[in-house]
Amino acid sequence: MAILISVLALLATFYQLYLQRIHNEKSLKPLGQIVLEDQRKTLAVHLRNNGLGPLIIDKLSCSKNGVFHADLEECLALAPKSYLFAPTNDSVTRVVLPNSSLTIFETRFDEYEDNAAIEHARKQLAPITLKVQFRDIYDNRTTLERDFQWFLRYANK
Repeated sequence: MAILISVLALLATFYQLYLQRIHNEKSLKPLGQIVLEDQRKTLAVHLRNNGLGPLIIDKLSCSKNGVFHADLEECLALAPKSYLFAPTNDSVTRVVLPNSSLTIFETRFDEYEDNAAIEHARKQLAPITLKVQFRDIYDNRTTLERDFQWFLRYANK
């Protein structure tokens, strides 16, 4: 009888460990979101982690009009020094911590610049689609994709 109770206690312990692992896996899940910003003469694209675990980026890729490009810079016809961007190459593993973000693209316009420059940048961004492949610390892989058509929401027809 004592051996049976010991075996049942051992099985219950292993089951409890299994449940704890599943709970930890769900609790530490990253929730990625591609956030587009267009305000106060700033255009930006951020990858935000709204989850409780770190978001480990495996691959960032972008496409323009269905053609995949190795880098975001190849998709844009803007002056290279007029914007900040995160290279999409695979040489460095990037990690986005919980409640923080990674800037994929950002440009700020000076006060003296007219709306034509901002409209030009919006039109350059609109046909681009960003695809992010990431994983969590338990190696569960997820893909996130968003197009940038949102930048043309106020465009003149």
